[in-house]
Amino acid sequence: MQLPLLLLAVSIMLVTVACPALLADHDGRADHVAALLVFWSMSAGFVRGVGFVPQARLPRWLLGTTASITALLLAVWRLL
Repeated sequence: MQLPLLLLAVSIMLVTVACPALLADHDGRADHVAALLVFWSMSAGFVRGVGFVPQARLPRWLLGTTASITALLLAVWRLL
């Protein structure tokens, strides 16, 4: 179990539920790419955070720690 990644996933979940406007662009419209990146990061954080490591190479890469952090950083960069 990776507690920091699990806490990151729970934090993303709580923040996006409490304030979905954070995933909007400067015009107030939903930024679907940013939402995809944030929710990918959250999903990868939950998967790896609870200790599950997929056997297949592609899911292991897509749901890994590096993918989670990279997706979140890309989402933040897109929203700024």
